[in-house]
Amino acid sequence: QVQLVESGGGLVQAGGSLRLSCAASGPTFSRKTVAWFRRAPGKEREFVAAHFWSGGATYYADFVKGRFAISRDNAKNTAYLEMNSLKSEDTAVYYCAAERIQDSPSGAYRYWGQGTQVTVSS
Repeated sequence: QVQLVESGGGLVQAGGSLRLSCAASGPTFSRKTVAWFRRAPGKEREFVAAHFWSGGATYYADFVKGRFAISRDNAKNTAYLEMNSLKSEDTAVYYCAAERIQDSPSGAYRYWGQGTQVTVSS
């Protein structure tokens, strides 16, 4: 069983930056793909970024390429999402997820955190 706890959300002005953290419990975090998703008000949850444990490949949704960066520190059992050049449309609850159960990096994951709110003011 893996538990995920997100932190780092908050209110930021457009153009600003935030770094989200995802602290994981369990000894096998380093061998799990980790991802970030988000859900904006009135919208479906959408994929943001993923970091594969094997090989370290990263994947991003087109709307965050060049602005967001996913990383992880296995020694700390923590994943991060560095968000720069934030826009009002980035306002959402951001969720951390771990362990893919589908081939696609934007597909289903087994473990989910409770989410952290990010609000970008224009």
